[in-house]
Amino acid sequence: QVQLVESGGGLVQAGGSLRLACAASGNIGPINVMGWYRQAPGKQRELVARITRGGNTDYADSMKGRFTISRDNAKTTVYLQMNSLKPEDTAVYYCSAITTGLRYYWGQGTQVTVSP
Repeated sequence: QVQLVESGGGLVQAGGSLRLACAASGNIGPINVMGWYRQAPGKQRELVARITRGGNTDYADSMKGRFTISRDNAKTTVYLQMNSLKPEDTAVYYCSAITTGLRYYWGQGTQVTVSP
């Protein structure tokens, strides 16, 4: 089992920045990919960014150049630096982990609200 705990959400004005963190614990050895998804009211959950065990990163097109995913050296905490935030970035942001056995784990989510 893997436990994921997110932190860092909140309310920010448009143009501002927030940094989310996701701490993984438990059986983290098999984790192959960690990432961030988001879900806005009435919309499907969508990929924001992800980082592989080898450090390769991938972003949704609308986040490129504004968001940066990174992790600590121990590979137990993943960060999402969000700059130039827009009202349409308002959503619940979820941390995810995928193991080498293709099992998905999710955090509880953290609310990000961007005011105009």
